[in-house]
Amino acid sequence: MQDSLIIGTRGSKLALWQARWVQEALTKNHSGIDVEIHPIKTRGDKILDVPLAKVGGKGLFVKEIENALLDGRIDIAVHSMKDMPALIPAGLQIGAMPAREAVEDVLISRNGTPFSKLADTAKIGTSSLRRAAQLRIVKPDLDIQPLRGNLDTRLEKLEREGFDAIVLAAAGVKRLGLENRITEYLDTALMLPAVGQGALCIEIRNNDSDVEATVTALNDPDTSTAVNAERAFLNRLEGGCQTPIAAHAQLRDGRVHLIGMVASIDGRQIFKQSIDGSPRAAVSIGTRLADQLLDQGARDILELLKESANA
Repeated sequence: MQDSLIIGTRGSKLALWQARWVQEALTKNHSGIDVEIHPIKTRGDKILDVPLAKVGGKGLFVKEIENALLDGRIDIAVHSMKDMPALIPAGLQIGAMPAREAVEDVLISRNGTPFSKLADTAKIGTSSLRRAAQLRIVKPDLDIQPLRGNLDTRLEKLEREGFDAIVLAAAGVKRLGLENRITEYLDTALMLPAVGQGALCIEIRNNDSDVEATVTALNDPDTSTAVNAERAFLNRLEGGCQTPIAAHAQLRDGRVHLIGMVASIDGRQIFKQSIDGSPRAAVSIGTRLADQLLDQGARDILELLKESANA
C-alpha cells in the first residue's frame, strides 16, 4: 500500500474541488497516507477562444496529465469522466470511478426563465454539439453561440455577453455550491447527457498494484458498470466532441438500462434507442446499442461529420 501519492489534475476550481475530494477520501480510508495535489495546465485550458470541436475535442483536457502519469511525475490522475476519450493510452487504466453525481444538464437563464418559456430565437451559450443539437430538436431557430471557459467564466459571460441562457452540467454546478444559480434541471428525455457525465475518473498506471490497491476502495460498482456501458457505446461509434453523441445508463431492478443517441448538428436527424441487459454484459450492451443506431442510419451522420472535420 502506498504511503504517499501525488494527484495530477487541471487547475480550474472544479478540477481542484474534484482532486481535493479524492485527496480527502484517500486520507480517510488510509490513515497516515500523504496525498499531494499537482495542478497541470492542459491544451484545452490554454485554447479558450475556439470551440472544442475545432481543436481536437476529447483528450484536450487529459493528455498532458496522462503524460505526467506515464513518466512518473504523478501517481494518479483525477479527471471528469466526460473528458475522457473512449480509448485509454497504452500503459494506463481506469483505477476507480467514485459514486456518480447528478447526470443531467441544467439551464441557467439570465432572468430565471425556464427553457419552455424562452423565445424560439433566444441566444443560448454552449460549445457542446450534443447540447446544441438536442436544443435545436425542440427549438430549431435558437441562436446558439460558443461558450468556453471554466464554470465561473461561463456564468460571468451569461451577463456580460447578452446570453438569454447557458447550459452546463449539473454535477459541476453542484460540486461548487452554485445550485442557487440553476433555473431548471433539463430532463434527460429532452437533454440526454454526455457519456460519463457526473462521474469522476481516477486514472493509474498499468501494473501499479500498490496504487491500484490504494484507490480501489473509492470505486462504486454501479457507477463503474453504467459508465462502462456508455463508454463502450462511444468507443464503437468512434465519437468525440466533434459529434453529437449522448448516452445514459442506469441500474434498475438488477438490469442495466442504456439509452443512446446520435444526432446531426442541426438537430434535424436523430437516432435514439434504448437497450437493457445483465450488468455483467455492460460493455457488450453498449456495443450492441451503437451497432443498432449505426444500422438505422447514424453511420451516415458520423461519416459526414468526419468528412467535414477533415476538410
